[in-house]
Amino acid sequence: MAAALPELFQNPAGQLAADPAGFLRLTWLPGPRQLADTQSLLMQMARGLRQYGWGKVLADQSRMSSFSPAEQQWVQQWLPEAVAAGYRYGAIVVSADTYARLATAFITTNVGGLPLRYRSFDAVPDAEAWLRRVG
Repeated sequence: MAAALPELFQNPAGQLAADPAGFLRLTWLPGPRQLADTQSLLMQMARGLRQYGWGKVLADQSRMSSFSPAEQQWVQQWLPEAVAAGYRYGAIVVSADTYARLATAFITTNVGGLPLRYRSFDAVPDAEAWLRRVG
């Protein structure tokens, strides 16, 4: 069994860990969350990217419920800050929830010319393999 990754942050929205392969691992948790939870988690992600000098994130949304309209709007406003922190590649392990998939697809296809490359996956190992190849 693999050793646990060092956790950087956790709240009701999710967990953030540093993967020794050179990317951040964001695991969205199931259940209710507030906009402030999402904001805190993603702000910590940007800090982690800056701290480690990395540009890659594996976002496991497999158990996540859909973003609320307020979360969706905030994430789009936050993305330029994430890019300024170094964010360049996002491997998204998609949710089984159709609405979560649609909300994420809207965000990832409307990045407004930012230098971000997203790819969606059904399984974590495939997302990990892609992140190891890019950049």
